[in-house]
Amino acid sequence: MRKVFVFLMSCLMALSVFCAVNAAEEHSDTLVVYFSATGTTKSVAEKIADLTGADLYEIIPIQIYTAEDLNWNDRNSRTSIETDDPSCRPEIASDELNLEGYDTIYVGYPIWWGDIPRIMSTFVEKYDFEERTMIPFCTSGGSGVGQSDKHLEEQAGSGKWVKGTRLQAGISNDDLLKWINTNK
Repeated sequence: MRKVFVFLMSCLMALSVFCAVNAAEEHSDTLVVYFSATGTTKSVAEKIADLTGADLYEIIPIQIYTAEDLNWNDRNSRTSIETDDPSCRPEIASDELNLEGYDTIYVGYPIWWGDIPRIMSTFVEKYDFEERTMIPFCTSGGSGVGQSDKHLEEQAGSGKWVKGTRLQAGISNDDLLKWINTNK
């Protein structure tokens, strides 16, 4: 009887380990990718992930942006210099991203000087978005999307890109859900 009990307990433990491993490997078919220098885009991206059950991936630059780097009044600030150089591609420190299994990808970024930060170019040029729906969104204190969504689509060269939208930092869950549902 004791041997049977030990055997059953061993089987139960093996089954629980198997289930835990399989659960860890599962993920949503939706991903929210974002870059945020000040936390504004991050807060919106996290809300989208919460409301959709999506996985979240933050684009982190190797060299973090300081307040001085972000000073749009200084034409010699890092972001001003990057913006003025269309070939600039800041390096990404985040781990490699495996897009397998993702059908829908929200792409979030702040608007800098009316366009995407150059690190977004680094990101979209690195991956193949074929067969995926790409939903760009931006945050800004006053600027609209402009041509930033089109620039992402052109630089990516793959994926089905929908029209981008500017979302307010304090957007309500109700308003965010309405926007999410228009992109389904």
